[in-house]
Amino acid sequence: MAFAGILKDDDIKAAVQAFQAPDSFDHKAFFSKIGMTDKSPDDLKKIFAILDQDKSGFIEEAELKFFLQNFEAGARVLTEKENKALLAAIDKDGDGKIGCEEFVALVKG
Repeated sequence: MAFAGILKDDDIKAAVQAFQAPDSFDHKAFFSKIGMTDKSPDDLKKIFAILDQDKSGFIEEAELKFFLQNFEAGARVLTEKENKALLAAIDKDGDGKIGCEEFVALVKG
């Protein structure tokens, strides 16, 4: 698993299952359930690097809809509403993409 040594498989499975229904995703609750809020900034940067699928240094909106699938294969894609809400919550500088520092600040905030 890509998150081995950072996140626990059981926590990942439980967090993904908790938000299986469309339009049920709550990023704050997800980060807490999966154990990310207790991680160090360095661990969160490692998680960000995994989520940055195209290795551009940013998570763009197109990548964001597959957010849950990055944690567990077969998970659902985020709905358009969830995708927009998550982008708005993280993208503090309004450039339409998520930088590593924005990601760490949201998880820790």
